[in-house]
Amino acid sequence: MVSTLGVAVVGFGWMGRVHTQAYARVPHHFPQLSVRPKLIAVADEVPGRADEAAERYGFATAARNWREVAADPRVQAVSIAAPNFLHREIGTAMAEAGKHIWIEKPVGLTAEDARAVAGAVAKAGVQGTVGFNYRNAPAVAAARELIAAGEIGAVTHVRIRLFSDYAAHPEGALTWRYERERGGSGVLGDLASHGVDLARFLLGEIESLAADTAVFVPERARPTGATAGHARSAGGELGPVENEDYVSCLLRFASGARGVLEACRVSVGEQNNYGFEIHGTKGAVFWDFRRMGELGISRGTAYQDQPVSTVYVGPGHGEYAAFQPGSANSMGYDDLKVIEAYHFLRSIAEGTAYGATLGDAVRSAAALDAMARSAERGGWVNPA
Repeated sequence: MVSTLGVAVVGFGWMGRVHTQAYARVPHHFPQLSVRPKLIAVADEVPGRADEAAERYGFATAARNWREVAADPRVQAVSIAAPNFLHREIGTAMAEAGKHIWIEKPVGLTAEDARAVAGAVAKAGVQGTVGFNYRNAPAVAAARELIAAGEIGAVTHVRIRLFSDYAAHPEGALTWRYERERGGSGVLGDLASHGVDLARFLLGEIESLAADTAVFVPERARPTGATAGHARSAGGELGPVENEDYVSCLLRFASGARGVLEACRVSVGEQNNYGFEIHGTKGAVFWDFRRMGELGISRGTAYQDQPVSTVYVGPGHGEYAAFQPGSANSMGYDDLKVIEAYHFLRSIAEGTAYGATLGDAVRSAAALDAMARSAERGGWVNPA
């Protein structure tokens, strides 16, 4: 029997739209789900944005204040896609109101914020899913299985990269993303958080780390109005960029493996260059988000001069079969969020957590805090 679940979206920038579209698509890709999302409410403080979203996507109610969503008995689950500084307040309030939450990373400004939301979710007995979408790529799922099966031997070292140019333009507006009070960390929370999640998902817990950070674009112009995404603002009053553009980090895993994680938001010439290279005692596996359905795999007994083969993922890898019938058919970024929506709704239906949880968010945030401490003080830091 299929039941209806009233859902709401708080924060309707780009990510709010992605969540909304995922709710609309999930029943088509995962018809076995015993719950069907119904768009009840949307909230955004920018004048007119929620009304436009309601008209375009069919939400029953539009509001400026997210507290109206928390008080709405028709809403049983909430997507939280608001700016980072609001994650803790909104997340804890929604959980305390008995609503399941699908919240974007990094879940607040610090590990303390993430722990507060995780605690509220646990106390309320609701489900909480976090937006670590890159782990949902079928190729990443295939890589995890390959590593766990010992196909490349014992993992020795990994390099994880997240390079983008979304903040490279000097006229990029000084939005909340660049402020400590509202954005918290910079590229740490935005991109490195995904890198930490991939590292943990594939290789297990991080035991210690040492990091370095830098700001390469120290000033930006303040926007004159509401912004969405990564808008530009030329000629406005200049203000300081308060959080990092770049981070490099050495990692030591509990398994004994070593790693390098590097992330940058101002990499000219790089557009979403995300991926990993994982080496083991008898092989290796490589993944590039821009070629999302491919894995480079080296395995065998040759060791020296051992070739790398390109493998196209297909049905049987992760949730690929819900989207395409055969190998090498392309998937896209939004498909990963549909998988995330499926995990969220399945968690609610079955009362068991699927996908990335608030616990994963806490451990990722702890690693990010440790990176910040290491960059400030120098030396190795334990993220626990």
